[in-house]
Amino acid sequence: MTIRNLEFLFKPKAVAVVGRGTGAEAPDARLVRNLIRQGFDGPIMPVNPERTALHGILCYPDFEALPVVPELALFTGPLAEAPAAIARLGERGTRAVLLLNDEMLKTQPDGGTALRQALLDAAKPHLVRIAGPDSFGLATPGTGLDATLGYTPIRAGQLGLVSQSCAITRSVLDWAYSRRIGFSHVLSVGAKIDVDFADMLDYLARDAHTRAILLYLENITDSRKFMSAARTAARIKPVVVLRPRRFGIDPAEDAVYDAAFRRAGMLRVHDIEQMFDSAKVLSAAKPVHGNRLAILGNSRSLGLLITETLEATGGVLAGLDAEAHARLAPLVAPGQPLVNPLDLGDRVTAERYGAALDALLDAPGIDGVLVLHAPYAPEADLACAQAVAERAARSRRMVITCWLGGDAATPARTACKERGVVTYNTPDDAVRAFTRLARNRRNLELLMETPSSIPSDFAPDAERARAVLRAALAAGRTRLHPHETAEVLAAYDIPTVPMHVAADPEAAAAIAARLGVPVALKIESGDIVCKSEVGGVAFWLETAEQVRAEAEAMRARVRAAAPEAALGGFLLQAMQSRGNAFELRVGLRTERPFGPLLHLGHGGTEAEAIGDEAYALPPLNMALAREMMSHTRIAAVIARSRARGADPDALALTLIKLSQMAIDLGELDELDINPLWLDQRGVLALDARIGVAPFTGVRPRDRLAIRPYPQELEQTIPLPDGRVLALRPIVPEDEPPLQGLVRRTPPEALRLRFFQPIRELSHAMAARLTQIDYYREMALVITGPGVPGAAEIYGVVRITAEPDLDKAEYAILVDSNMTGLGLGPMLMRKIIDYARGRGIREIYGEVLWENEPMLKLNRALGFTVEPSADDPGVMHVSLML
Repeated sequence: MTIRNLEFLFKPKAVAVVGRGTGAEAPDARLVRNLIRQGFDGPIMPVNPERTALHGILCYPDFEALPVVPELALFTGPLAEAPAAIARLGERGTRAVLLLNDEMLKTQPDGGTALRQALLDAAKPHLVRIAGPDSFGLATPGTGLDATLGYTPIRAGQLGLVSQSCAITRSVLDWAYSRRIGFSHVLSVGAKIDVDFADMLDYLARDAHTRAILLYLENITDSRKFMSAARTAARIKPVVVLRPRRFGIDPAEDAVYDAAFRRAGMLRVHDIEQMFDSAKVLSAAKPVHGNRLAILGNSRSLGLLITETLEATGGVLAGLDAEAHARLAPLVAPGQPLVNPLDLGDRVTAERYGAALDALLDAPGIDGVLVLHAPYAPEADLACAQAVAERAARSRRMVITCWLGGDAATPARTACKERGVVTYNTPDDAVRAFTRLARNRRNLELLMETPSSIPSDFAPDAERARAVLRAALAAGRTRLHPHETAEVLAAYDIPTVPMHVAADPEAAAAIAARLGVPVALKIESGDIVCKSEVGGVAFWLETAEQVRAEAEAMRARVRAAAPEAALGGFLLQAMQSRGNAFELRVGLRTERPFGPLLHLGHGGTEAEAIGDEAYALPPLNMALAREMMSHTRIAAVIARSRARGADPDALALTLIKLSQMAIDLGELDELDINPLWLDQRGVLALDARIGVAPFTGVRPRDRLAIRPYPQELEQTIPLPDGRVLALRPIVPEDEPPLQGLVRRTPPEALRLRFFQPIRELSHAMAARLTQIDYYREMALVITGPGVPGAAEIYGVVRITAEPDLDKAEYAILVDSNMTGLGLGPMLMRKIIDYARGRGIREIYGEVLWENEPMLKLNRALGFTVEPSADDPGVMHVSLML
């Protein structure tokens, strides 16, 4: 249900505390004490037939005796009794229940499946939200609600904390209290029977009192729901996530989560201090547009030392242009080079600090400045800090300060903090804060990049590939034969070396004689993953006799090394010579926490030992494929080796082809290409293997954590004048044509659409409108001929659904040069049909009262039209589906 009724969980007007026993430290007693301590000003109603009163508050024997309806109930009794209690509370009007106890669902005989369902069944008729079960609780300190079992008071603030661990939650709150850090919301999600991370991301993203969201998570159950909520929240405010690297038994699992966090635009950190520090900096600091840092201080030695940390964490030293050189030349310390890091000398004055900082803040090519100051004289240090803070506070660029020393540095740090300037006690912390800001900015920019189009001639033959996979399954096999693998790759236009199958050594020799070129010989066996490890591969065999002899020897070697493996015949391929080619490994895996997963890294027989591998979630476009490549060391080698002429775009396109396989082929369980050669001629797959598994779902694309492009919505639209237009979902490449549509639209029509004067769409706004996740949003465009990005857009209609997909708001814009062709009514009917198919209950919109053509269309389509309660100049239109 996502955010429905969550306000009763965090902003209740009355609270019931349901407990058992009479102990002073029983959960119900601690809850009542914490509610009183935090200052909750609504009714606190203990329900406990064994007590007369709790902390001076009269106890009630049962729910029926409560004088008012508790919007929130805190239940501390046995979990087995919770379904009946939730049903009774729901009948009375309770809309949220927090289950607080130490019982774990997974210890139940069936793993808690039956009890979980009983809890949900009891809540559903009354739309009761359930948090937990858990042994810590929740809090909204600013409203006086502390429904936790903790002992540490919780300060009010602007950070939302959602955690999967009670112990981590307690530790974080204790750590924060000692540092005077406050929270808008705190929730330990526990078993996530109902309220989960996605629900909280949706709720906190909309909360005006929350400036940043902190997550501690270990696993995700509904990956598509989580990714949709995370991508939406990260566009609105910083989302910082902490996850233990070693959670789970699969070493690749953490890399998968890391890829998902990047794809969502969240910033991952690795300890509690980093989590708070990142939240503080992200929510309060100036924007950082890149990773180029200028270091300014009174010690070049300190600057050089911290440069190592900068480079190790992904930052670079910013260069200085000629104008900056000229302004800084008279300011640097005598005898010191005029390079970054800059040394102003240990006796630097406040005036020189100010002038040097002014020069850096005016210089191009600098994304942030770190002022790094070693202690000299307390009064002089304070004056320097004041000069720096004054300029940093009014600058649009990011300035981070670090005043080294003990208590003597406190006045300088305080002077910066009072002006809202971020300051640190150690240089390492300062540099890491900057590089985290740069990394978060990069993650968010990836969400808004306009990718180049996939070549229009890429047209995979999914049916051909699917037939091969299904034939193997029908034969009872879980792996494809090599020639079948080659056919699947060919269906997706991935070049391979032609393969010849021989039943025995004599047949292999005959094939080699016919080819007349040096060949590679491989053993055929579905049981052997790496043939070279068991002596099952031989290269550069030049004569038929060599091939026959090697085939006999190979069979003996493999039988000795892998006696359990079933051996077939032999595979022959003409030897390939690409001396300048890079060896890569690419592939696809399934059954991961976020669905199918792409991987890329260094290839060859040493691939496992080198351990250079990056992961990404499909679907990919060119921008995302290049971003995936950037996380490998081999990609950096390719970029630097220009003389070898490798084409990185060919590799990016290959990754997109694998991504399309994940979307199209439900039976594709695993794909590994190693090696994949890359050079100036493109890519060539030398060896590959494919695993298959039965697919029982409706559509393969439903396995993906991120909803792919819904190709099934594409249509052609014939016009009365003979022209044929295309109707399809919007894609990121549509950003320039959408901006063109807005530029062609008359100002008055734009005012009626956007409710304010507008001349054009900025990149950020156009990216937001074209880069949708197809889960909560859908936008349909009508275009002329051409590929996305080149085809002109004549109309666009979109709906944006509430997180629970119950209601959706629509918006529409049609080219004024295309009026009279019925495009507007047609677009509205199409989006209504789509919403009905998605199960959306209501479509609504806001229309200015003077926009009579739109209101007329609304009435013709059956919308209810009535004045808005908030603005008499706006009409609220709605259609029940």
